[in-house]
Amino acid sequence: MKNIIIDCDPGIDDSLALIMALKSPEINVVGITIVSGNVHASKGAKNALKVLRLLDMLHIPVYVGEGKPLVREFVTAEDTHGEDGLGETFIEEVYDVEVKNGVVDFILESAKRYENLTVVAIGPLTNLALTIEKDRETFNKLKEVILMGGAFKSHGNCSPVAEFNFWVDPHGADYVFKNIDIPLIMVGLDVTREIVLTPNYIELLNQIYLESRDEIAKFIVDITRFYVDFHWKQERTLGCVINDPLAIGYLLDSSICSGEDYFVQVVKNGEAIGQSMVDVADFYREKPNCHVLTKVDAKRFMVMFLTRLFPNYKKEIEVVLNNNRYGI
Repeated sequence: MKNIIIDCDPGIDDSLALIMALKSPEINVVGITIVSGNVHASKGAKNALKVLRLLDMLHIPVYVGEGKPLVREFVTAEDTHGEDGLGETFIEEVYDVEVKNGVVDFILESAKRYENLTVVAIGPLTNLALTIEKDRETFNKLKEVILMGGAFKSHGNCSPVAEFNFWVDPHGADYVFKNIDIPLIMVGLDVTREIVLTPNYIELLNQIYLESRDEIAKFIVDITRFYVDFHWKQERTLGCVINDPLAIGYLLDSSICSGEDYFVQVVKNGEAIGQSMVDVADFYREKPNCHVLTKVDAKRFMVMFLTRLFPNYKKEIEVVLNNNRYGI
């Protein structure tokens, strides 16, 4: 059993990552911590509860964390994820469960309580930076941190060079990179850009819903509609890139990706703010602090993703994907 904390900013693709983790029997989600990113942390916490209600898992605690980056003025991605963060579906809120405060203490207490605890960080790294700042020694009792963020050879998604999570809080990201003593895996745009929920996949989900009335399939179709429209307007992509679930996929099976160990730091000021500087040529002669993923088997991941969510359709999904009828 893989014990994990998911630190996130739901968010459309964060919600898909939450669903994938919660539908994977090998994973024990001990808690969900929320950071401001795609939407403000208070709104992200409400969205996390909506996902938990969908899966009938409201017993999992949700902790709302820092409302703003360490230094920068906070900028959301509501143009990408919608005013509500879930594609402007405005799903009814959960009123009978309250979110908790004290993210930093929760992470530290969990690090002491659980052996081999992984933090999967798929939002800005503000919460993790504050946790390390309070008790670096305890934080480094974690098994590893798998983060979705950064870009190596790929261009940025909110500036020519910066990935959004690092761009929102570059000071937090850089602090984590410089103060972490455990394995850190960067699931950046070089690999997540390959994970596209194409119109054919969405139609497959439509058919699953029509046949089985599986509310998860309908939820995904509904929340990604806004996301698909954004990707078409922004970059003429049919479908939408679903970055965050790949971090869960890597946790489940690291062989779906490959990469190299490098020293990485994050630009904190200037026009390149948020850029992840990967010292591939070893200019700084620093010890590598991150395993940077550079390649992914996207089709294999999509098989994993869809069959985790819809195990009753495993045979049909594999046949469809292997025949490349709904391939990438």
